[in-house]
Amino acid sequence: MMRRQWMVTVCAAVGLLALTAGSAQAQVVQVSRGADSRHAIGFTIGGFFPRGEDTRDPEDTILANLDDLAIRVKDFRNVTFGGEYVYGISEFLEAGVGIGYYSKAVNSVYANFVNTNGSEIAQELKLRIVPITATVRFLPIGRTAAVQPYVGGGLGIFNWRYSEIGDFVDFSDNSVYSNRSNPFVADGTSFGPVVLGGVRFPIGDAMTIGGELRYQWATGDTGGLDNGFLGNKIDLGGTTANFTIHFRF
Repeated sequence: MMRRQWMVTVCAAVGLLALTAGSAQAQVVQVSRGADSRHAIGFTIGGFFPRGEDTRDPEDTILANLDDLAIRVKDFRNVTFGGEYVYGISEFLEAGVGIGYYSKAVNSVYANFVNTNGSEIAQELKLRIVPITATVRFLPIGRTAAVQPYVGGGLGIFNWRYSEIGDFVDFSDNSVYSNRSNPFVADGTSFGPVVLGGVRFPIGDAMTIGGELRYQWATGDTGGLDNGFLGNKIDLGGTTANFTIHFRF
């Protein structure tokens, strides 16, 4: 049910942007096709898909939680959005800087333990990532073609925060305790590579729409057991699938 709601949210958002793009196309002032619009401001919306269980860092705390909690890595999929500035270095090269935002809270319970009264032992796990990226793109058939595929890569700076709050089992004596007044929290800034690929379609001379896939690698340090977490790392890697719209000037 949660996956269906997530997919409906993404589709609705993409549909709204498509309608916005169509409206903008009807209103945009056309410029000469000979004009070299090197600058562009872009906006993106789509979904973030965290790395799967078989590819996550072996010390990842979400991976460690799978042994006890009734959660899946895919529960952390969610909508993401962002913006960027792109500069055309040449007909076949572009440089860009951008920022995005992703956040997801996952409600969980222990899979094999309950309270003495039979109620679930519940908690909330929450991950937030704000990626700031610097990228270079190669457009094999150029920035002025009717269809503009591209590939590229660069460096990401990932500001992140991960928290766990609720009721937990102390397996030393199987007692249940709450950390609601002092939740487990880790945050920081991590660095890692980003690769991307996409295609865009000009609408007149002042706007493009398209789709893009990005993949990022990065991990953060949680502090492990000393900070209340089962894993020493939080894996920030994954794929972002975006609908894109850019305005050239």
